[in-house]
Amino acid sequence: MKIIYISGGTRCGKSAFALTEALRIKGKRAFIATAIPIDEEMSQRINAHIKERGDSFVTIEQPLDIEKALKDNAGIYNVILIDCLTIWLSNVMERDIDNTNNEIERLIKFLNEIRSNKNLKAIYIVSNEVGMGIVPENKIARVFRDFSGKMNQGIASIADEAYFVVSGLPLKIKGSRGLRLLAGFFKGQSTLKGV
Repeated sequence: MKIIYISGGTRCGKSAFALTEALRIKGKRAFIATAIPIDEEMSQRINAHIKERGDSFVTIEQPLDIEKALKDNAGIYNVILIDCLTIWLSNVMERDIDNTNNEIERLIKFLNEIRSNKNLKAIYIVSNEVGMGIVPENKIARVFRDFSGKMNQGIASIADEAYFVVSGLPLKIKGSRGLRLLAGFFKGQSTLKGV
């Protein structure tokens, strides 16, 4: 079983890339959705993502307990896509900010342990890279950025493959064959390889 970590900025194409890659694997697919429809705009975003993935994935809505969702479904599905870990982090922080570090460590430990599941072929994990901008002005935003950085580093460290998506272009940053740019993945074009 492989863990594939996909990161990038907001609206960069990381979710579309994760869906495309997950569809390449034969078997039953599940999508663990972490977003909560807190307002009309968020509801529209969620509905757009549901439409984008169509009938190829069974949706499991789990804004807080990803570990439970994985435990309950790893024996049923061959491919599980978690989108988005950054939203999960904000949900965890809102519930109990003082326990956030423990929740991050618990999730990373569990993801490493679930590798022994014989039914699962792959888990795709999508997360936002939020640490490339200016230092946030307010404390809670800085705390979120710091937790996000720690979480992303932890997930990337246990992942078999990692990608960074920028402007719709996925760059492989970890895994076999090292660093490479994957061009045209949306249209099924050939893969460009380079260092």
